[in-house]
Amino acid sequence: MNLGKIAKALGGRVVGDDTIDIDRPVEPARASGPGDLAVAIDKAAFRSLKDSKARTAVVAEGVTVPEGLLEAYIIAARPRTALAEITVIFDVPVERPTGIDAGASVAGDAKLGKGVTIGAGSSVCAGAVIGAGTIVTENVTIGDGARIGKGCLIHPGVRVAHRVVIGDRVILHPNAVIGADGFSYTTPKQSNFESAKLTGRIESTNEELIRVNSLGAVVLGDDVEVGANSSIDRGTLKDTIVGPGTKIDNQVQIGHNVQIGKNCMICAQVGIAGSAVIGDGVVLAGKVGVADHVDVGANSVIGAGSGLHTKVAPNSIMYGYPAMPMTEAAMHWTHMRRLGDLFKDVEKLTEAAAKNEEGKSK
Repeated sequence: MNLGKIAKALGGRVVGDDTIDIDRPVEPARASGPGDLAVAIDKAAFRSLKDSKARTAVVAEGVTVPEGLLEAYIIAARPRTALAEITVIFDVPVERPTGIDAGASVAGDAKLGKGVTIGAGSSVCAGAVIGAGTIVTENVTIGDGARIGKGCLIHPGVRVAHRVVIGDRVILHPNAVIGADGFSYTTPKQSNFESAKLTGRIESTNEELIRVNSLGAVVLGDDVEVGANSSIDRGTLKDTIVGPGTKIDNQVQIGHNVQIGKNCMICAQVGIAGSAVIGDGVVLAGKVGVADHVDVGANSVIGAGSGLHTKVAPNSIMYGYPAMPMTEAAMHWTHMRRLGDLFKDVEKLTEAAAKNEEGKSK
């Protein structure tokens, strides 16, 4: 593909020769041949162009490219979007032969749409429905009565449990588990957890844990992506729901009855406890913990490692453990960093006061 066609796909413009053929996009330092397109959309990458062997590059709007540095370059108005488009253009898609592999098992009453692929070692159980063009790779389990939409990609080792509903164009990465039972138990009498929560004291012992079965399912909307080794538990009496366009990173745990809105970003190692509600467009950065029954308002951004224990208003920026508004959290961290100096000052003042008292006594 030549530079002009790439620029058109990116919504950018070319300075220089737009007929140069491009083989691959690379970081500037990795450019080695005439077909390499250096992606220099951030400041550090752009600075490294001066030492690069690249003939062509993609740069951000507003930068000044020294004359003679490149034969041609694309100017991108929105660099991150340009990067996304570049990865689409040069992506190498997962490909498998259409049809059912000889090593797969498909129940007689399962329904497969046109062009479905079922890889070796995979099982499609009774009553399951898989939409047209979906690729089920190797060693995947599709449970009884599960419904999977069109154009999905299910990577090796994924487990889709019974009655799970998955929309169109969903991507499930290796070893994701969709629809395990929720972690829900009760006790015949008041539990130690209940007494701790109600009274602040431990006044009972858990003599028996009674399982609360999960009668609901999991519903994933269109264009959802779930990362490797992530788990989404089914609901107790209602479904656990993940809204359209939401992206879930690796090693994420989503508990029973959780409701997640559309176009959210749930980053690595996030844990969301049962019955929490996450509004549209929310970003939960890495290792955020959300307590049970907590509501997180739409478009909120929660910083890495934060712990949410109370309701979060829409459009909030929260950080810390426990989480607080970002400005308040920054003030707290600033004060904590100054504690050492404060202790020294107090020590000096204490010594001065002692000497003053000693002088008075003489």
